[in-house]
Amino acid sequence: MEKTGILELEGMEFRAYHGCLERERIAGNDFVVDFRGEMDMSAAAESDRLEDAVNYALIYEVVAEEMAKPSDLLEHVAGRIVKALERRFPEFISFSVRVSKRRPPVSGIVQWSRITLYYNKG
Repeated sequence: MEKTGILELEGMEFRAYHGCLERERIAGNDFVVDFRGEMDMSAAAESDRLEDAVNYALIYEVVAEEMAKPSDLLEHVAGRIVKALERRFPEFISFSVRVSKRRPPVSGIVQWSRITLYYNKG
């Protein structure tokens, strides 16, 4: 019996140094990353065994590793996270990664700038 489900890690917070401006690279900014993935959860739903499920802590570690590498563009950060998750977790049918930057440097008041990238095994 197939039991496809959604796994989410929402609100992963990081202090990181992404941005095109020198001051962003020096002072850093607050970022939030959200992950939402679809996969077959049949084995874990039946067995109640950790080894039959994806370890959430490992997803966080992959995201944290990529967030620690400065980039000019949020698109690049999100793209690196998607590639790293695709390699590490082939069991996902599809997933999305959203990277949000708090108070981006624009000429007005903006709470967040966000990029969402999607992966679909096809």
